[in-house]
Amino acid sequence: MNTFGRNFRCTTFGESHGKAVGVVVDGCPPGIPLTEADIQPYLDRRRPGKSPFESARQEPDRVDILSGTFEGRTTGAPIALVVRNRDVRSEDYDALRDVFRPGHADYTYQAKYGLRDHRGGGRSSGRETLARVAAGAVAVRCLAPYGITIRGRVVEVHGATEPGAMEEEIRAARDAGDSVGGIVEVTATGCPAGLGDPVFGKLDAAIAGAMMGIGAVKGVEIGEGFGAARLFGSGMNDPIAGTGFAANHAGGVLGGISTGQEIVVRIAVKPTPSIRRVQKTIDTAGEEREISVEGRHDPCIAPRIVPVAECMLALVIIDAVLEQAKYRGFGEE
Repeated sequence: MNTFGRNFRCTTFGESHGKAVGVVVDGCPPGIPLTEADIQPYLDRRRPGKSPFESARQEPDRVDILSGTFEGRTTGAPIALVVRNRDVRSEDYDALRDVFRPGHADYTYQAKYGLRDHRGGGRSSGRETLARVAAGAVAVRCLAPYGITIRGRVVEVHGATEPGAMEEEIRAARDAGDSVGGIVEVTATGCPAGLGDPVFGKLDAAIAGAMMGIGAVKGVEIGEGFGAARLFGSGMNDPIAGTGFAANHAGGVLGGISTGQEIVVRIAVKPTPSIRRVQKTIDTAGEEREISVEGRHDPCIAPRIVPVAECMLALVIIDAVLEQAKYRGFGEE
């Protein structure tokens, strides 16, 4: 399953320490203004090495559009986007060739395929997300004519909710050779009512699947989410007036279909599993080992996941917009 979407389809390719990472987008409507300059800002936000709190891997992450555009506009043909890996240090992973890193996909990839790429995790690496971001940036351009915008932010790091306290939590974990997780919130504004397909094509189900497809995400909630379990119905239900909804506890989705309100999504991002602290594990022979993971890793991955989550939400919404166009002209009364 390297392909995402029904109408706006994205197939990602490449490994963390391979020659390149990229994506082919099929189903993009023609006539959308699109150049590398439209995609690059999203990749710049996701790329490593921008601060002391991120991986020191220095990748320019410059995107090339190989096909699917003519004179700065999409043609309706498949759009191929590629980013070449530059700052690869595969030797950093030599000691991990026969050892499973706790918290990573090393063990499960070995169990499934009978082999694995130990160099940074291969396809299971967070570097794969740049392909999703590139595709999502195209989706954002497609949503712009409809007035749909998406924004994300970190709302919590290791329990801290203020920016300075968040930074301190990351710094303390880094200095201790450890890592911390966080919560990211993503909001889509301007979505019309009616997007999403019951019963098994619900918009919130698609959003949840998209967010859980991000490697470091371990939980998703929409609107009140788990908080809904602690409310009365009278508190959870969003009153409807002649002017619209008076609240948005549902997070912009009812019955799997958008209400026209903001779609509000929060994701739980786990601590980065690659840490210097000694952990217990086993090797490929089943022998017990101890491991300390060296190399270049983020002490907290949540800040760099913000553009990834934004782009995954954009991919879900543009797919729903194109699906809705099959039923009736989008925007018709």
